[in-house]
Amino acid sequence: MTSIEENRQIALRKLFGARDLPLPRGITSVCSAHPLVIEAALRRAAAEGRAVLIEATCNQVNQEGGYTGMKPADFRRFIEGIAAEVGYPAERIILGGDHLGPNPWRKLPAEEAMTRAEAMVAAYVEAGFEKLHLDTSMGCAGEPVALADELTAARAARLAKVAEDAAKRSDFRPPVYVVGTEVPPPGGATHALEEIEITRADAALKTLAVHRSSFAEAGVAAAMERVIGIVVQPGVEFGNANVALYRPERARNLISALDEMPGLLFEAHSTDYQPTEALSALVDSGFAILKVGPGLTFALREALYCLDAIADVMAGKPQHTGLAATMEAIMLDQPTHWTGHYTGRAEEQRLQRHFSYSDRIRYYWPDARASAAVDAVFDRLRGDIPETLISQYLARLYPDVVSKRIVPRARELCLAAIDAALAPYSAATAAR
Repeated sequence: MTSIEENRQIALRKLFGARDLPLPRGITSVCSAHPLVIEAALRRAAAEGRAVLIEATCNQVNQEGGYTGMKPADFRRFIEGIAAEVGYPAERIILGGDHLGPNPWRKLPAEEAMTRAEAMVAAYVEAGFEKLHLDTSMGCAGEPVALADELTAARAARLAKVAEDAAKRSDFRPPVYVVGTEVPPPGGATHALEEIEITRADAALKTLAVHRSSFAEAGVAAAMERVIGIVVQPGVEFGNANVALYRPERARNLISALDEMPGLLFEAHSTDYQPTEALSALVDSGFAILKVGPGLTFALREALYCLDAIADVMAGKPQHTGLAATMEAIMLDQPTHWTGHYTGRAEEQRLQRHFSYSDRIRYYWPDARASAAVDAVFDRLRGDIPETLISQYLARLYPDVVSKRIVPRARELCLAAIDAALAPYSAATAAR
């Protein structure tokens, strides 16, 4: 058995905790708060008899509600409610927190931002989240955009101390941690991708060393034993209009660092839109946790827009007040979540608002107007949808519809579109 395989097994067993399930090669981290995405992920996990890892980001869910309006305990109830509806055992769900740190408050002075981050981490642990990605790499008001490794590690240790204390107050097991100073930006890059700089092996080893030292100084050396992985950049990313695919030969130096990290694995962020062979190569290289989020809501948005077009065709005339028009109005009315991420001429920004790989439109689905517009699409398509229209507008799903593996109903087609985006992850992480 190679050191990568040994490390992967040790780290995944720590992640799984007391769950007595076959250990896979890796696990997909579903980073989304959309109910249809969660349902699709739970359905697939149930069909495969596997545990599921679902993570909320610091912007989605925090003690102040995040953009979803949910606090960590609310998110747990939300996930477990969907699990009950689909018949998936709640005890097989692993909840994680992604990019937990000062990011939502980075425009504030560092001490104020970190105080709020501490409250967030405590709320996550007290709600039973078992996996925490501590991300303190971003500068706050008056600081550089990227901080030195030592300061990042010290702030991560400060949050780990809060998490450990919160775990002692709760009935939940102490969390496992993922750390890392070379963290891809949440939700993808905001610029066109050229050649991505891959983390060097010595930088990854330094990350581990400075965190070990900082955890010891903070009095939480024991928590370091529950660090299961490090976030590094293997050359994988997506921007608004293109995707950088994983090329293992470029990451050989980085991968070699795992030989000196017993019991640890790498966590790959921004793996959205990678093909199956690239995802499999990532797992082979020691990236046993594959994070995906925007790629799943991108697939959902595609399906919803296609269903809206089908409804227009079936009605015999186009509806100019349909779903896309509603979403455009919402995004123009509330530009916070896309301004600064989409650039270029007005027409270019309009296309990005709807069709960017970064999928900033996902921030707007919780809006009441968006929910009503989606419900209107489903209401217009109450019965079976003709196979010929599915062939025209949802060709990727057509073979499974014809073979009766997918029911030709609007909601089921949305779930199938998300599931198609999840399928490469199952193939890449399944035990061999």
